[in-house]
Amino acid sequence: MFTYQSTLNNSQLEELIQICGASNVLFKEEDKEIYGSDETEDYFFVPAVVVKPASADEISKIMKIANRDGIPVTPRGAGTGLSGGALPVFGGIVLSTERLNRIIEIDERNLQATVEPGVINQVFRDAVEEKGLFYPPDPASRGSCFWEEIWLKMRVDPKP
Repeated sequence: MFTYQSTLNNSQLEELIQICGASNVLFKEEDKEIYGSDETEDYFFVPAVVVKPASADEISKIMKIANRDGIPVTPRGAGTGLSGGALPVFGGIVLSTERLNRIIEIDERNLQATVEPGVINQVFRDAVEEKGLFYPPDPASRGSCFWEEIWLKMRVDPKP
C-alpha cells in the first residue's frame, strides 16, 4: 500500500525554495487559499505548499522531491476549470503553471505551435493572428484559460 505525505517539513520547503526561489514557493495560509479551489462549486482543499516553476528542469527537480518523499502533486493552470481536476484533494504540492507562459514557436509552414502550459488562450490566439493564421477553439474563458499540458504541441489552421 502506498502512503503519502500531505504536509511538508522545513527541509522540504527549503529544497523547493532553492529550486524556484522564495517568491515562488507559497506556504502561508493566506497565500495558499486561492489554490485550494477552482471554479467547481463548494469544494476547497488546502495544499501544503504552492510552487511556481519556470522551466521543465525546475518541474523535474520538484517531482524528484515529491517522488522521493511520497508527496502528492496537483498540477494547476489558471484555476478556471469546472470539473475539480486542479483540486489538491490529498494536500501536498500544487504545481502552478502560471510562470510557464511562453510561446516557444509558431511554425507557420507546418501549422504547429509549441507553447508552455501557462500561455493564456487569447494571447496565443492573438499571436497566431499576427502571422495570418487562425486558432479556432474559442472557450468562454479565453482571456484567462491556460494550456494544461506541458510543452503542448497543437495544430493551427490558415485563416478561412
